[in-house]
Amino acid sequence: MRLKQFFPGIETIETNGSAVSKEFLTELKKLSQKREIIIFTDPDFNGERIRRIVSKAIPAAKQAFITRKEGEPLKSGNSLGVEHASKEALVRALNDLHEVKSEKSDLTKRAYSELGLASGTGSRKLREQVGIALGVGYANSKQFYKRLHTFGISLAELQEAVKKVEAKNE
Repeated sequence: MRLKQFFPGIETIETNGSAVSKEFLTELKKLSQKREIIIFTDPDFNGERIRRIVSKAIPAAKQAFITRKEGEPLKSGNSLGVEHASKEALVRALNDLHEVKSEKSDLTKRAYSELGLASGTGSRKLREQVGIALGVGYANSKQFYKRLHTFGISLAELQEAVKKVEAKNE
């Protein structure tokens, strides 16, 4: 795995595909009693599916995200993945870990929509850019809204990120 290439001595447990077995989760839960767990998946549908399953099993796990661009393969035909990310992208993601927050965010669906993140022209691109700015990855509208709540991103933090992205795009 790419992480081991750049960070000798790091321990990883890999799913080796989109399947998450009961044995895998049992092993990970045992390990989480002794070590900090960081969920670091590919920035694609299967990676997000794995992230949700592992997050549900180990809510205290920290989360690391690379962008879709950082996970793009050099050769066409290969899928997005952590294995394509540069050392700089991996370091950035590991320095910008997120935790599941128990306190509720003050973000509402209405405010989320008014910021242009829910639907309409450019909402997909805006969500991707805001996800990069906040370091929380990309997701469709519904999942991105949930993710912002999961990580306790406040309305003010989201507004600031949207403002920065929009200023950069002008």
